[in-house]
Amino acid sequence: MNQAERRTFLIDYLLAERNEAAEIPSDSGGQKRLLRALFNVRPPREAGGEFIRVQDEYLQEELRLKGITDIAVLRPVSPGLYLWRGDITTLRCGGIVNAANSQLLGCFCPNHGCIDNAIHTFAGIQLRLECDEIMRTQGEEEPAGRAKITAAYNLPCRHVLHTVGPIVHGRLAEAHESLLADCYRSCLSLADKNVLESLAFCCISTGEFRFPNERAAQIAVQTVAEYRRQTGSPLKVIFNVFKEDDYAIYARLLAAD
Repeated sequence: MNQAERRTFLIDYLLAERNEAAEIPSDSGGQKRLLRALFNVRPPREAGGEFIRVQDEYLQEELRLKGITDIAVLRPVSPGLYLWRGDITTLRCGGIVNAANSQLLGCFCPNHGCIDNAIHTFAGIQLRLECDEIMRTQGEEEPAGRAKITAAYNLPCRHVLHTVGPIVHGRLAEAHESLLADCYRSCLSLADKNVLESLAFCCISTGEFRFPNERAAQIAVQTVAEYRRQTGSPLKVIFNVFKEDDYAIYARLLAAD
């Protein structure tokens, strides 16, 4: 199968699961949006072996076409610390951090622009299944400030660390700041516990969760620096940003650190 054939197979399979009929767009962009939407809304459940094989082939080829950035080609801004602007789903490193919601099952909103949506989309349906197993065992929603680790499946990193950041309603409070710092500490500790060599942080709680970007970056840089000083951890830490404004904030903070 080529990519177009794989895409059609996956769309047909997912529509059949839902007992739905839909006109498949003729253009590749429309097909990709439909497929991503179907991935997004699919509940955590097993799929046939042929579906998994085709899905994995499709996602791996999409990754190849986008291009992979390996941590080995990045230049540290200081020993063990990196700043990189790019798509975290294309980063090859020990682990990446997902800004998750309290269900820990990924974003169910079709084609939403959040990082949770992207990570679950390009990892494949296996990630939602593993997260569902974790949550069923836990028996309750994931509280803010903690972290869970899973495999990364079709992503180029080895693991995904899922953490729920604080949601800011109204004015920023000390409790929000404390919970955000907990997210960073929990992820760092979990990465070291699992002997990861490197970990990439997204901008946790900014965007949809409305944590002010400048203050979030200050807490991120400060918490990582304190953890490294206190533990002597050899973990390489990447601050991953997607927006130019966030890159400028982190560049200034890291230069002053």
